[in-house]
Amino acid sequence: MDQNTDDVRRKRPLERDLDAMDRKLLGVLVEDATTSYVELGERVGLSPPAAHERVKRLRRSGAIRRVAALIDPEAVGKTLLAFVHVDTTGWGKTQALLAIEEYPEVEEIHSVAGDTCMLLKVRTENTHALEGLLARLYDTPGVKATRSYVVLSTYLERPVQPATTSDWPAVVKD
Repeated sequence: MDQNTDDVRRKRPLERDLDAMDRKLLGVLVEDATTSYVELGERVGLSPPAAHERVKRLRRSGAIRRVAALIDPEAVGKTLLAFVHVDTTGWGKTQALLAIEEYPEVEEIHSVAGDTCMLLKVRTENTHALEGLLARLYDTPGVKATRSYVVLSTYLERPVQPATTSDWPAVVKD
């Protein structure tokens, strides 16, 4: 195969490593991206202009890729969350298979190691809609099998966090 598909998402190297202040700013913004620069500065110990400059730098560097609204799935009638393992014949990162990103039910597509080729995170209205999505997946050239895991309860779902485990004290277990 002479087509390089490793760059599915455009990746720019960061201009510089994130420092502790950058991580504090990102921590506030990941909770509420509409926080004013005045409040942002107050929460992390910077002046509003300094907070604004740092956020601009984080955007320019690619550390902040975009700002988006997190929609409540119930508000749009997509209450069924499922993870779908997709098995393919041959290489899985074909243009035909990656075109499933156009399906509004598909939230994430991951190439994975293990006993499957791709892992999809999907949201649908109900099991009937999930079945319809699976039928469309089977119509995709190269798809030979799927395994679906329907989520019963979600205990944690959040965007990427700026902190690392080493930034936090050990969790105390009872």
